[in-house]
Amino acid sequence: MTEVSFYVLPTESLKERYLFACKLIEKVYRSGQFCYVLTDDAEQSQALDDLLWTFRAGSFIPHQLYTGDLPTTEHVLIGSIPAPAQWQKTVINLSSQCANAERVLEILDNSESTKAVGRERYRHYKEAGHNLNTHKM
Repeated sequence: MTEVSFYVLPTESLKERYLFACKLIEKVYRSGQFCYVLTDDAEQSQALDDLLWTFRAGSFIPHQLYTGDLPTTEHVLIGSIPAPAQWQKTVINLSSQCANAERVLEILDNSESTKAVGRERYRHYKEAGHNLNTHKM
């Protein structure tokens, strides 16, 4: 059964949402896993890819954009298409769609538009019988 955790940030800042995503990505990577980061489009994927290089001095997280070709080594993958099978253990979801994985980490900022789409995904996950957790940051 899928475990879905919603992280609700106190700010409406998109940059803060992306920075929080980078911290979660780093935490997952440091635990020995390679996650998939699901985005809505190539522009969002590129923004997160760029931020992962600079969000914390001295931090290195091997990552790359995913467009359908599997990497030859393990990396954190960032893309707007469904995660490949090998990356479906943990998905960090920044998109407006529901993610499919063993563990889904949903990051919502405090803007009404993001929360409204997040509520829809929450209902979907609940109806599907997934384990849900909410963390107000």
